[in-house]
Amino acid sequence: MAEDDVPFNRNFPLKPGVVEEVRPGIRRVLCNNPSPFTFTGTVSYIVGRGKVAIIDPGPDNEAHAAALLDAVRGETVTHIFVTHTHRDHSPNTGRLKAATGATVYAEGAHRASRPRYESEKHSPESGADREFNPDVRVGEGDVVEGDGWRLEAVTTPGHTANHLAFAWPEQSASFVGDHVMGWSTSIVAPPDGSMVDYMASLERLAGRPEQLYLSGHGPEIPEGPRYVRFLIRHRQAREASILHRLSKGEADIPTIVRASYIGIDPRLTTAAGYSVLAHLEDLVARGVVATDGDPVIGGTYRLTND
Repeated sequence: MAEDDVPFNRNFPLKPGVVEEVRPGIRRVLCNNPSPFTFTGTVSYIVGRGKVAIIDPGPDNEAHAAALLDAVRGETVTHIFVTHTHRDHSPNTGRLKAATGATVYAEGAHRASRPRYESEKHSPESGADREFNPDVRVGEGDVVEGDGWRLEAVTTPGHTANHLAFAWPEQSASFVGDHVMGWSTSIVAPPDGSMVDYMASLERLAGRPEQLYLSGHGPEIPEGPRYVRFLIRHRQAREASILHRLSKGEADIPTIVRASYIGIDPRLTTAAGYSVLAHLEDLVARGVVATDGDPVIGGTYRLTND
């Protein structure tokens, strides 16, 4: 499957700081932090009316915190939920908690999906928020209720080890963070992320009944489980393209990226390399691909039957 075969939707005209009602009981506010990784910026959600929850307060951004607080003026923020601890999602939590006294819910502090290999010990850190710690830790099936709303935690590791989606079954909606995005595929970058976990989490979401997916970046996805099936096939096709390149002989990751990501934005080449690494880690663990030493970003890879 080529990138174009995934029905991406990059139509998202929401402007930073504007409050938009997606459906009754769900509002969203866009942060002004656009980039190749965040699209037009991070989307924060307000759940309920009167006594409300905020999902993903966003990056360390005073203007966005002010916009969120302005959006709930006259209301009480009782809960803050965080899908995961990347710096574009969780650092503003402290500002909102200080202003509202709300209780913070998340899976836990940031952690990698696996320990760093020795050769990775001095590589730069990912965009992780290592200061974050929730007041209440939640995991698979935990339900948190507020005034007129009820959110169920769905564990979705892969993009990060502590990633959660929050399902609102009565609205047939799920706040899916960065695990599923309508405008692009998600980055899975070891050791922060894990392709094995990511694929299993896609299957978990696809098996649930919620239809409307509300992402951390970009527009809502109206047929979530159907869209997830596209993503699963896309990742399977990406693996096939990696194996096809290796069938021609051993290769390093930049060579595989050039063969597999035609026409990629040059600013995303490094991220694509880490997603290839995530696939290669899985293939090495399954005995399909071999490398000398640990499967790392600077390694050279070959098919085991070569």
